[in-house]
Amino acid sequence: MSYDLVPISAPRTAGLALRALVVLLEHSSPRSLLARTLLQSAGVSELRASSAGAYSSMFIPPLEVAPRRQPVASEQLSVDAFLDACAGADRSERGGFTFRGAADLTRAYGDGTTTPTAVAERVLAAVAESEQGEAPLRVFIAQQAQDVLAQAAASTERWARGEPLGALDGVPVAVKDELDQAGYPTTLGTVIHGSEPATAAASCVAGLRAAGAVLLGKTNMHEIGMGVTGLNPHYGACRNPYDPACVTGGSSSGPAAAVAAGLCPISVGADGGGSIRIPAAMCGVVGLKATFGRVSEHGVAPVCFSVAHAGPFGATVADCALGYALMAGADPHDAISQRQPQVQLPDLADGDLSGVRVGIYAPWFDDAEPQVVAACRASVEQLAAAGAELVDITIPELAPIRAAHLISIVGEMAGAQIAELATERSRYGLDTRLNMALAGALTAQDFVHAQRHRSRLAEHWKVVLAQVDIIATPSAGCTAPAYPADALPHGESNLPLTLTIMRYAQAANLFGLPGISVPCGYDDRGLPIGLQLMGRAWEEALLLRMAAVVERWAEPRRPKAWWDLLG
Repeated sequence: MSYDLVPISAPRTAGLALRALVVLLEHSSPRSLLARTLLQSAGVSELRASSAGAYSSMFIPPLEVAPRRQPVASEQLSVDAFLDACAGADRSERGGFTFRGAADLTRAYGDGTTTPTAVAERVLAAVAESEQGEAPLRVFIAQQAQDVLAQAAASTERWARGEPLGALDGVPVAVKDELDQAGYPTTLGTVIHGSEPATAAASCVAGLRAAGAVLLGKTNMHEIGMGVTGLNPHYGACRNPYDPACVTGGSSSGPAAAVAAGLCPISVGADGGGSIRIPAAMCGVVGLKATFGRVSEHGVAPVCFSVAHAGPFGATVADCALGYALMAGADPHDAISQRQPQVQLPDLADGDLSGVRVGIYAPWFDDAEPQVVAACRASVEQLAAAGAELVDITIPELAPIRAAHLISIVGEMAGAQIAELATERSRYGLDTRLNMALAGALTAQDFVHAQRHRSRLAEHWKVVLAQVDIIATPSAGCTAPAYPADALPHGESNLPLTLTIMRYAQAANLFGLPGISVPCGYDDRGLPIGLQLMGRAWEEALLLRMAAVVERWAEPRRPKAWWDLLG
């Protein structure tokens, strides 16, 4: 079967034209010619006309495939042993620029070089500085300085007594405003939600706080998560630290930018259609979307329940792995999280990938900007140099995956906002209103039909993942585009660009598979490029170990907007 992800044709609109389009869609029949045309351009009409055969509509992620190998003993590590094995691996000897990781901070706390209070003060000063000038980064939606300093002071006292809580004590962490943090409203990037502050943290955020993390506040995001640029009309466009004229990717724009700017080595995001992996790639940091249910969704806004994943960003693979170790695992408040095997951690110092089979579907892999393809090709060659076997594979029917994911995620998001849409539709941003109007043109039959295709398409991936351990692709089809002037501040609609950015993201969400984005190079503008590695359910350990191999080879560059927390 031939490669079927053909380019999408749809008009780009912004400014007054976008407003007129939104009003027209909201006041026309859901089955109007305009709505049908836009849905057709996204592949919905083609999916409607295709048969799902006898497959059930009851596919429940994650997609389970028998592993080709059993985890080795070195993957059964405690957090402390893990940090001893990988903290600072190959970084101190590399020379040049390196991000400050959690281990760098805790090492400085332990030897008295600095304190959590001093670091917190630097963070607050850096955030204030990042808001100045003609292109403010707009990383945070809300930050309570006194709360941040109080957390840091308590951590400073623990370090002074020689009694830190754990591997993250005193380390600053930022939280996407899709997850609850006590004392802060959860706005979802809107001006509609979050009328009252949350009384408790989301379970995965609480896990980080219990290890001593200093929670910095709530970060910016694409409204409701319905976009992949980071342009928020209410809180400002979140800007890329590598070039503030460019997008961050989304929807977890703020968490990725916070790590890239040096404001924290770990942050918390959420991923329903690439929303961790895409901004990680565009901001030059590491982002992990774990297996469906691996990280508890308790306390995460339920906007897209069957494709949603909370997960960590890290300045390094070690930081991302540490965040994952503290966030993942069974949670009594989340039944799905309890149906998981024990969380395992790899020895990142072990770069031997002998026996690991990496699948590459060449027409898909190469369907990105040339510089993206070149950097990602070079990085998989490094995996091969470490012992991995590169295997040519074929993955049929990628276009139906794109359409089935679109129907699933926008249907679930519109359903989650149904009460607010009935009374406060005009208070959403224009691009969100446009997407919600198109969701209104979908039917219950469309949603059920998409789920039946989801069950059918999963069979293709079972076959492929029985042949290989990992599927490698670029993380996005392009590097970060610049913010168009006419899109600020009210947004734009650009379906071809959106689908280019999301080209490699949807399958891992649709089937609940783990995926990681690791930096692997830069384009000629100095903008980061990410390599995506996808694996079988619950094999995050292998993804992290392979990402560490790529990281040891790649040379990081300093972002234009970056602050050194250690001075």
